[in-house]
Amino acid sequence: MMLRAEIELTRGAFELTVDFEVPAGTVLAILGPNGSGKSSLLGSLSGLLRPRRARIFFGDKELHDLPPHARSIGLLSQDPLLFPHLSVVDNVAFAPRSKGAGRAGSREVARRWLAEVDAMEFADRKPAQLSGGQAQRVAVARALAGEPDLLLLDEPMAALDVDAAPAIRGLLRRVLGANKDRATVLVTHDPLDALALADHVLVLSGGQVVERGPTREVLAAPRTAFTARIAGLNLIAGTAVEDGLRTEDGRLIAGLRTADATLGEPAVAVFAPSSVAVYPVEDGRPGSPRNIIATSVAALEPHGPVIRLRTDAGLAADLTPAAVADLRLEPGIAVRLDIKATTVTVYPAAASPSPTTTLNGDASRHG
Repeated sequence: MMLRAEIELTRGAFELTVDFEVPAGTVLAILGPNGSGKSSLLGSLSGLLRPRRARIFFGDKELHDLPPHARSIGLLSQDPLLFPHLSVVDNVAFAPRSKGAGRAGSREVARRWLAEVDAMEFADRKPAQLSGGQAQRVAVARALAGEPDLLLLDEPMAALDVDAAPAIRGLLRRVLGANKDRATVLVTHDPLDALALADHVLVLSGGQVVERGPTREVLAAPRTAFTARIAGLNLIAGTAVEDGLRTEDGRLIAGLRTADATLGEPAVAVFAPSSVAVYPVEDGRPGSPRNIIATSVAALEPHGPVIRLRTDAGLAADLTPAAVADLRLEPGIAVRLDIKATTVTVYPAAASPSPTTTLNGDASRHG
């Protein structure tokens, strides 16, 4: 069994054109900036939007001409959307009841799913008596209690606090992995959601698919600025050349080309913030072959045990708090970024890349 979708949708001046497949038992994550078409895609799958052209199948079953209630779809959004006048158990029982099950049977199904999501203790409470994380557990149970063929997850962790989100993410990982007959489509901005839950990712930009593939492969080797940003990597666009990449303004970024990066074709140079060394701009110390970029500090942000320095060149570097103090870094301070060529990988660019980094400094290869 497999979900297969071809969707063409027009909303005003916006056009969405997308096709994809999701084998049963797997999760596809949809990534993309605001306005890229993620919500339009989910609306088309659920039947809440009517595309100008759509072919949507789950196995041999045609979904595109069916009304929303007949598509066997479960929806979980960032808002639990629980009925305030019903108890928790009756909220969950609503799903099988809406498919024709009796009251007693529906409550039995509801209790089974509440136990599955570790929420049985809340069965007799009203939604107003639940925390955000507890309410989202109940919403997960309700989405699954109807035994849907297709599960749509729309930013399910976005409204949760930092303590509740990991628990719900772990819960979803467990329940999604337990069913091999259901296909799941997840919309998220969080790379942790994609890495923890999704087998494959599809990246949208301007209504078009610009990247797709296995989750870890796409996030480890992004081809667009948006994907690089959510993966926590630096990306510079240009053209593949023998020694790496040539930017639009003629600057050379030295790096190692992958086998599929064709000379003279659009490409992107990708490297981690941890591979970027930061020096005072007047520091003239020589070094091994590297890329040198003169820029200034735009922001300093805590990032786990390190400080992430963001620059006016659109690039980031990770430094220890001690290094930030020693260099007396603060917004507006001129700095020099050094990136060894061996830490830069040059990949083919996506066919329709999103806006990419433009260097606002002097970049050249030395050594």
